[in-house]
Amino acid sequence: MWLRRYKDIVSSRLMLSATIFSALLVILIALGLVQKSIPIFSVQSLGDLLFSSSWHPLKGEFGLYPFIVGTFAVTAVAMVIAIPLCLLTSIYLAEYAPGRLRGLAKPVIDLLAGIPPVVYGLWGILVIVPIVREIAALLGIASNGYNILTAGIVLAIMVFPVIISISEEVIKNVPHEMREASMALGGTKWQATKLVIWRGAFPGIVAAIILGFSRAFGETMAVLMVVGNVAKVPTSVFDPAYPLTALIANNYGEMMSIPMYDSALMLAALVLLILVFLFNVGARLILIKSE
Repeated sequence: MWLRRYKDIVSSRLMLSATIFSALLVILIALGLVQKSIPIFSVQSLGDLLFSSSWHPLKGEFGLYPFIVGTFAVTAVAMVIAIPLCLLTSIYLAEYAPGRLRGLAKPVIDLLAGIPPVVYGLWGILVIVPIVREIAALLGIASNGYNILTAGIVLAIMVFPVIISISEEVIKNVPHEMREASMALGGTKWQATKLVIWRGAFPGIVAAIILGFSRAFGETMAVLMVVGNVAKVPTSVFDPAYPLTALIANNYGEMMSIPMYDSALMLAALVLLILVFLFNVGARLILIKSE
């Protein structure tokens, strides 16, 4: 008896330690970025760093505003494309699709999650860039196809498996009795899905969207290959952009002889971490309110 109790205590302590370590990782990463970012504040104020559009490292000007706007623009386009398509797909797979079709679709969707980002980037260059270039030409807009819209499309496809898989499981886990009660009152299947199942699955769907947003916000390689990488504030989806992730990936390790360049890139990474954290906190508050 004492041996089983001892094993139970040890296993619970190990799991607690693993949980604490996982939580501390975020704090340790943030502290490391803060420490590396501090030197840049001796050159520019926080306001200038966050809201200045002047990015001239050789002159000691490290305005991150174009990169922050580019990050939000690409992510917003991706989520606008991905959210409705993913939710409709997950509802169909969970509620309407026959078993055979669901069995065929699920492995294909899961396969999307395993494709390397560089493959998505190459596919975007070969397929999406020419299509977007033609669309821009039809609209009378001069664009080479490397822009926010292209990056948003590629990014949306990359977050498909995350949102679809989680949303489908959440919808399937809504108690079957809720469906039967709704339809017993004369409602159609769609009415039951829209008015009953949707409300029951809403917190889980929001969680799926949060995970998809985090994936889109932090994606680097595929976006870097198709977004254009021009350090200016975009004014339309057909303009090139330069997200924070692409900035860090393109420049870290190069030109480190420039004073404060390393610190500026660490600040960019810290801003990225804070933005993801704030979004997750906001989404969590929405979940609490909805629950």
